[in-house]
Amino acid sequence: MSQAPLSLRLRLVLQLLGIAAVLAILLYFTVRTIAEQAAEATHDGVLGAATLAIAERLQGGDSGVGIDLPYEAFSILGSISADRVFYRIEAAGKTLTGYADLPLPPRTGASVAPVFYTAPYRDTQVRIAAVKRTVLVARVAVPVLVVVAQTQLGQDAIAQRVARRAALVGLGSFILAAVLSLLTTGSVLRPINRLAEAVGRRGPQDLRAVDHPTPAELRPLVSALNGFIARLRGALSRTETFIAEAAHHIRTPLATVRARAEIALRQAGSEDSRETLRAVIRAVEESSRSAGQLLDHATVVYRSDRLADEHVDLSALIARLVMAIEPIAELRDLTIMVAGVENKIVVRGDPPLIESAVRNLLDNAIKYSAQETQIDIGVEKKGKTARIELCDRGRGLAGQRQSRLTGRFQRGENSGDVVGSGLGLTIVEEVAAAHAGRFELTEREGGGTCARLFLPLV
Repeated sequence: MSQAPLSLRLRLVLQLLGIAAVLAILLYFTVRTIAEQAAEATHDGVLGAATLAIAERLQGGDSGVGIDLPYEAFSILGSISADRVFYRIEAAGKTLTGYADLPLPPRTGASVAPVFYTAPYRDTQVRIAAVKRTVLVARVAVPVLVVVAQTQLGQDAIAQRVARRAALVGLGSFILAAVLSLLTTGSVLRPINRLAEAVGRRGPQDLRAVDHPTPAELRPLVSALNGFIARLRGALSRTETFIAEAAHHIRTPLATVRARAEIALRQAGSEDSRETLRAVIRAVEESSRSAGQLLDHATVVYRSDRLADEHVDLSALIARLVMAIEPIAELRDLTIMVAGVENKIVVRGDPPLIESAVRNLLDNAIKYSAQETQIDIGVEKKGKTARIELCDRGRGLAGQRQSRLTGRFQRGENSGDVVGSGLGLTIVEEVAAAHAGRFELTEREGGGTCARLFLPLV
């Protein structure tokens, strides 16, 4: 089986969260880089100012280069952080004072502004500023290089504080983006949910085109849905027409064949011919009944998902069906006793399906009842349901479960000599299920069967 794809909501949330995470990471590194550059620029400014202050104290004379170290410059460097400070003053390639091993700048040229660079010194990284000045010694220009270095512990501490704050800013931005992603996802999917609710509220018979305001992106979906509904409406209409035409084109020829066979039976001269014609009549009757019940079952299956929502008077329905079937019952010397039809009992449902269920119950009772017995049918209210009860003095259930007898094309073990298709009780149970009712079969005390059909009242 193929794995189910992720929902649109989850996809959007994951994509938006991924974008938010990337932006939060970029924000973190951007803030950290800018902060480090700003801290470095600040330290370079202070370090350069201290170096220039020292360079401005250089003095030339007849005996050499003199300098009065401005200790306030070192105080300024020490006030920013607890870093170590190193310096070196070199004239004509000779260190005059300071740390002789302090790294010199990679390039030495005439420069008014300090030159900044980073180099390893005494097991640590130091930031160095170098300024070159020219001093007259005995009227000779002597180049003097002033180099001041400072460790970067304070700068690193500032960078770490900024990094932590940048991380907090990035995390806060991600959380805010996550919340906005959820809100945005809900807002984007809301038109789809509204469209689904509008379609879901429709009844099974409502096959109109969907006319719901939707964004432009959903219009292709609505157009495809309307096309499907139109094709479904056409297919259902053709199915209904086919069922009706099939019922007519199957039953009419069978009835003609049976009528001609009965005429031939009356005119037959030999017993063998009459026996053959009786077999033909029985086969035609069985085929006619099977075809009728197959078409009834097809109608039930077709209409179960498209039930008509109408009021059905069960009392009038039962009285009409009993009147129509009484001639068949009289041929077998059966008496049909009806009770409860004087009271109007109304249920909500599909009239053709309910009529088909009751007709199949009556048909079964007549088929399986012994001659010169009575069939009792009644209708009454039971709480919020109407109960149709039909009891006969037939062969009973023979110990068989209802689930087997109501299965498609399943017949009782004691019904082999009775014409039937095994669909009558199936139709009754499916009609009950389609109307949120129920169907029961029980043995009747004294012999026979009781069938009860429960349907919700209006």
